[in-house]
Amino acid sequence: MQKLLQISRTIDAISEWLGRIISWLVLLMVAVGGWNVIGRYVGRWVGENLTSNAFLEAQWYLYDLVFLLGAAYALKRNAHVRVDVFNRRWSPKWRAIAELAGIFLFLLPFCIMVIFFCWEPVLDSWQRGELSNDPGGLPRYPIKTVIPISFAWLAIQGLSEAIKNVAILVNLTSQEENRDGDV
Repeated sequence: MQKLLQISRTIDAISEWLGRIISWLVLLMVAVGGWNVIGRYVGRWVGENLTSNAFLEAQWYLYDLVFLLGAAYALKRNAHVRVDVFNRRWSPKWRAIAELAGIFLFLLPFCIMVIFFCWEPVLDSWQRGELSNDPGGLPRYPIKTVIPISFAWLAIQGLSEAIKNVAILVNLTSQEENRDGDV
């Protein structure tokens, strides 16, 4: 079990690292979005187009990256949605059982399903060199590739959470240690 907890710590560290990078992408997304607004109005004023479809799509792509890659970070940080009305009244062992049930009945099957169903469209997009339908837009295949990658990493983070919850059930760690990442 200690080896599994070490693997869990490694997965958690990678998710934390990704989370820090994603936080900078949020700042970049806001800057690009701000430029899109300012460029549109200043461009009208000076009679020159200062923004483009590429900038608009870059903003969308940054949002996609934040949302898709941030899911595993949110799971690691215990920031995902749950029914706290029940959860807060349960003992740590019952919470661990509920977490394990959620991971194995919902999270992992959903991640596997998304990866399975998006695999062919992503490959097709790469084979065709899919581009945006908008003039001056960005290629679509790179951002589509993030979908299976993000759900694979979310599943891996889910396994890390499962390991930590099993450790609670066998009395190796407490729930507070798992939340703080000090397993």
